[in-house]
Amino acid sequence: MGKYPILDYLLEFKSLPPNKYNLRGVDLRETDLERANLTCADLGGAILKRANLDGVNLKGTHLKGADLRGAILKGANLQGAGLKRADLRGAILKGANLQGAGLKRADLRGADLRGANLKGTHLPDRYQLVKNN
Repeated sequence: MGKYPILDYLLEFKSLPPNKYNLRGVDLRETDLERANLTCADLGGAILKRANLDGVNLKGTHLKGADLRGAILKGANLQGAGLKRADLRGAILKGANLQGAGLKRADLRGADLRGANLKGTHLPDRYQLVKNN
């Protein structure tokens, strides 16, 4: 049994049982988690570089400082997710739901946000899409 025994379950069933799991710092780079349910999991500092997270449910998930460089998050649900200081460089977030997500100090350089729901999203200052009057 490894440091994260729940990972075997996650990789087999692409879902976590209904509890809040601590998966901080877990290395899931290039893992296929398409349409997985990771609601409310703690993935702070996790390495999800180039992972397939297409259509994944990350609602309310803690992703502070996570490495999501080049991750595929098309149509993913990130509503209310905490992405403070997350590295999203080159991530594909087409059509993703980022409503109310916290992206303070997140790195979004080269990220594809076309069609994403950004309503109520807390973007880093340099990425504000609407002028404050």
